[in-house]
Amino acid sequence: MLGHDLHLNYGLVESILVAFIRNEIRKFGFSSVVLGLSGGIDSAVVCELAVRALGPEHVLALMMPYRSSSGASLEHAKLMVDRLGIASELTSVTAVVDAFFEGRADASRLRRGNVMARSRMLFLYDVSARDGRLVLGTSNKTELLLGYGTMFGDMASAVNPIGDLYKTQLFGLARHLGIPAPLIDKRPSADLWEGQSDEDDLGFSYESVDRLLYMMLEERMEREAILGEGVEPAFYDRVRGMVVKSQYKRMMPVIAKLSSRTPGIDFRYARDWQEVR
Repeated sequence: MLGHDLHLNYGLVESILVAFIRNEIRKFGFSSVVLGLSGGIDSAVVCELAVRALGPEHVLALMMPYRSSSGASLEHAKLMVDRLGIASELTSVTAVVDAFFEGRADASRLRRGNVMARSRMLFLYDVSARDGRLVLGTSNKTELLLGYGTMFGDMASAVNPIGDLYKTQLFGLARHLGIPAPLIDKRPSADLWEGQSDEDDLGFSYESVDRLLYMMLEERMEREAILGEGVEPAFYDRVRGMVVKSQYKRMMPVIAKLSSRTPGIDFRYARDWQEVR
């Protein structure tokens, strides 16, 4: 990809991700998955890929609105359920979130959003234990790089098929897969409160930040070269700062080394390793 072109061969991407889901789910003896279906493009793409990889009978979608969530989000999630013929469950997180914040009336939107995200993951992992399903992740590369997500909330999963795709690439893949237009055309939102928008929260568009991140990461361009492409210095500095400061969100917990074989430092095996040696 030259000239900061984020376009991909989406047919090839589809083939790779379908095989990835199938292999990663089955290698540990699982056959089915559960995911949160928000009505947004990311979870819709993951759900579509999961059905193509495992079959509709092995995919369960959880719809988990809060009382202030957009009604359109639930309608869009149901569009995917009907399109794919998968089982679904509707579970409101309102009671859990409101009970947590009882007596905490001063809680900020950030705190409330974090608890909503973690409450949804609580339900997903409970279903995982109930049914013996693995949890599929729906965080894209842009969100992971910027730290725009909640640790142990929407960033949690057993397998994430879209974590190496920028948000703008998700739109391209969604069109290739035939995701319904209402999900593609609307403004991206984590659906944490009525009217919430990802790009409003971030203060910039996905298109502009993806172009910058691509130059920074994929093309490994230096600051001055990127500024020469017309990127504003303040925008570059802010985005780079977000990537650096959120590194802890992309790592397993750091373990203090006391022995000769510390988990995560010395005791490292491939993901498909099965036997202690």
